[in-house]
Amino acid sequence: MESLEERENARFELQERLDDAKVQAERNRLGQFSTPPQLASDIVAYAVSLLSPRLKIRFLEPGFGTGPFYSALLRQVPPSRIEAATGYEIDRHYAESAEHLWKGTRLRLCLADFTTTEPPKAEATKYNLVVCNPPYVRHHHLSQIQKRELQRSIARYLNFEMNGLGGLYTYFMVLSQAWMAKDGVGAWLIPSEFMDVNYGHRIKEFLMKRVTLSRIHRFDPNDVQFGDALVSSAVVFFRNSPPQSNHEVEFTFGGMLARPTVSDSIRLIDLRDISKWTGLPQVISTPIRKHNGVTLADIFTVKRGLATGCNAFFILTMEQIRQFNLPKRFLKPILPSPRDLETDEINADENGEPQIQNRRYLLSCGLPENEVKEKYPVLWRYLERGIKAGIDKRYLCQHREPWYSQEERPPAPFLCTYMGRPTRRSQSPFRFILNHSKATTANVYLLLYPKPDLAASLSNHPELYRKIWKTLSTITAETLMKEGRVYGGGLHKLEPKELANVPADSVLKVFSEGKHLRIRRQMDLFA
Repeated sequence: MESLEERENARFELQERLDDAKVQAERNRLGQFSTPPQLASDIVAYAVSLLSPRLKIRFLEPGFGTGPFYSALLRQVPPSRIEAATGYEIDRHYAESAEHLWKGTRLRLCLADFTTTEPPKAEATKYNLVVCNPPYVRHHHLSQIQKRELQRSIARYLNFEMNGLGGLYTYFMVLSQAWMAKDGVGAWLIPSEFMDVNYGHRIKEFLMKRVTLSRIHRFDPNDVQFGDALVSSAVVFFRNSPPQSNHEVEFTFGGMLARPTVSDSIRLIDLRDISKWTGLPQVISTPIRKHNGVTLADIFTVKRGLATGCNAFFILTMEQIRQFNLPKRFLKPILPSPRDLETDEINADENGEPQIQNRRYLLSCGLPENEVKEKYPVLWRYLERGIKAGIDKRYLCQHREPWYSQEERPPAPFLCTYMGRPTRRSQSPFRFILNHSKATTANVYLLLYPKPDLAASLSNHPELYRKIWKTLSTITAETLMKEGRVYGGGLHKLEPKELANVPADSVLKVFSEGKHLRIRRQMDLFA
């Protein structure tokens, strides 16, 4: 008879074999990222510790795969303690092999979609331990019909409204409450992005109001838990019971689940005032204060650079322009990606062209097709290449008229890179750039347009451009990263609203006693 360790080894080998039999792109599309064995064991051990030692376990693994959590459970508790064990797996590729692997155990493995299955009605048939690594499928890979059905199910069973921008994993976790017994424990290995993004507000509301959030452990972004997924992970533990008024939530970060690098607790009442949770637990040892000073939004209008629909077709080098003999009339200077931009100050020639090594140009034409064919046959031949490649059918191009025109995005004097990682040269993953040229940018940059008061001061005092740029560059990496979000491998991103929310008190210090800048602000900011 196989030992449990031997069966776990067989499960792990089976998982690798089944994964290798699938194309990586297909697994990414379906959100299939297997849980490392040691991590599965750590998660189950902690979840079981939250249950009463004498309580019989009714176990549910909604996204079963080959059963990493079920395997961990079998190795950690005696068989007599497991009253029931159920798994759901939608992919026959995994389900049939897993069913054979776990034959002879208490497991009931269902080849079905967990999200469309009717939850048990009787309390006695519900589950007191739910552990899952749900499929990481982003919302844009879900059809509108799928989203409506998922939202309808959660509204029906839980009377709770979901944000339509949430990935499939958010529906799995919230829907699981309908399957849980009173005081049951849920343990979820999910992307940590919900802690920062807008759609995460509903998830955080669920965790703070509908259940008792016990702990969130966030792994160090530099320690990617899944070798085949660029995602920063967190483990969420909660009880299926309303929270007490004096409840505290444990936040841990880094290291192992059992031995985190940082650990602290925060009162639930304080947690409700914190919009971004990835700053926890590092900042919870200091008083939580709302920022009442000036932010960049008071001084700048922050926008993302333009999205072309296909950079390889619309953003061209000088060599490509000469090769296709494209008319200059329809070409505008655009900056290369940050990795190809060697300087943080872009000077311009007498025509406003950026004086940089890797010059790029944006192709944009607003003329109708028949006029292009008649007057600019060389350009039309190039556009035909795009039609042949299906570029005109891409989402952004399809919704433009004509498809080869670009949105207007005037050049901005101040830029910030949209994403990056800390390096040996700089602890900050972001760079501020001073742009003296007429070059616009693609959406790998954020553009800071001075608001009228600042624009007037800059016009009267051009020397302020450099001073402001230098001051923006002194904003600490910690400040920027706190407002942004982090992904696996230590990749940090800033959305326009997040950069706009960065405190800008230091920028105001550029102006002696406010001589050059007056910020018109609503009175409620001073309340």
